[in-house]
Amino acid sequence: MKVYVEIDQYSGFCNGVVRAVYSAEENLSKRSVLYSLGAIVHNETELKRLEKEGLRVINLDQMSHLKDSTVLIRAHGEPPSTYALAAKNNITLIDCTCPVVLQLQKKIAETAGQIVIFGKVGHAEVNGLVGRAEGRAVVIENKDQIDKIDFTRPINIFSQTTKDPDEFNQLCNLISSKMEDKSQLTVHNTVCRQVAQRHARLIQFAENHNVIIFVSGKESSNGRVLYELCKSHNPRTYAIQSLQQIDKKWFKEGDRIGVCGATSTPKWQLTSCAEFLKITLKNYICSKFYRIIYGNYSRF
Repeated sequence: MKVYVEIDQYSGFCNGVVRAVYSAEENLSKRSVLYSLGAIVHNETELKRLEKEGLRVINLDQMSHLKDSTVLIRAHGEPPSTYALAAKNNITLIDCTCPVVLQLQKKIAETAGQIVIFGKVGHAEVNGLVGRAEGRAVVIENKDQIDKIDFTRPINIFSQTTKDPDEFNQLCNLISSKMEDKSQLTVHNTVCRQVAQRHARLIQFAENHNVIIFVSGKESSNGRVLYELCKSHNPRTYAIQSLQQIDKKWFKEGDRIGVCGATSTPKWQLTSCAEFLKITLKNYICSKFYRIIYGNYSRF
């Protein structure tokens, strides 16, 4: 079968995750074990790689029993209570909170009154944002939950950094339509610019290929959003977590196959997927994106 494979040059770790993974690897080169408060990235394959190097994922309860240890704070960020716990237990923190998330936390902490956060309930980033609001925030996952909002009071609305920008705009418009005094609504556009740009580029990528193989961990919130985006523009979109899930029946002679992924998908995994397709489907690939991937940032 002759097919053509192309890797989306914009897929792969976002800058915040790259920074966190590099920091973990640098610290693991100096010690045999490093604790991470929560999964450093929502990608099972990458986590297994880091676990082999000595990364140990712990939860908050486990951290509360640690003393005189070192713990990495991942890109998602944490609420103030986590930092207080670390100080109490003499824990050294390697703070890898994404600068974009840090800026959002600061905005929320400085904003008075009712705060609405468009995000996933229980998501690590959202938990950190809620903590900064000190009891003044409500979290809205979709338009069906806007009854949580008190429309008699001024509203400041923020978004989790990895949410769909179009969905955020639609939610803001709906909230505005239900307010008598629209001047009481302040919209803070806090979707990460890198993520927002990825949406538009991914739509074009999905439409320019016959088949899309979307590589992502099942726990990735961003992965679910981007997969659905691809699927809506290309029905022949398939989500996989590992190469074993690829089915030859998905492909036809002459297909242009696009390989892409979430902000939590490492470049090396996308490369492995493309090479697997090349070998399995016996195609020849010559892509300019390989020159990018095999450059200085080959692992990401």
